[in-house]
Amino acid sequence: MNLRIWAPAELVLSEKAAKVKAETESGWFCVLPRHVDFVTALVPGILIYETPAGQAGYVAVDDGILVKCGPEVSVSVRNAARGASLGALRETVESHFRGLHERERAARVFEAKLEAELVRQLLSVEKEAVRHA
Repeated sequence: MNLRIWAPAELVLSEKAAKVKAETESGWFCVLPRHVDFVTALVPGILIYETPAGQAGYVAVDDGILVKCGPEVSVSVRNAARGASLGALRETVESHFRGLHERERAARVFEAKLEAELVRQLLSVEKEAVRHA
């Protein structure tokens, strides 16, 4: 099978896979080459795949969709991170999400400043309107 994992800004993984294991709200499932075609929603967790040579690969995924169509397995997620081992994946995920949380915090601060400036300007316009009335 051809396994491709996409995040909004990048192709995270493109490899041959003998099997793919992932998790949905109903639990874990495994996709094999002759598995019936289907679409399913994924929950945040670890997607595990096995190469034709028998090596395991690990990808931490956020919410997303998995589509199995013929020999193609396509996964589209909001965020993803690869790791050679589970330990390496844990470190990658921690640093990735630390950076993500910092960017989200900065965006919230910026949003609060914009909101405060808008309120100041509206109050100024209201004062002018009352003064001229």
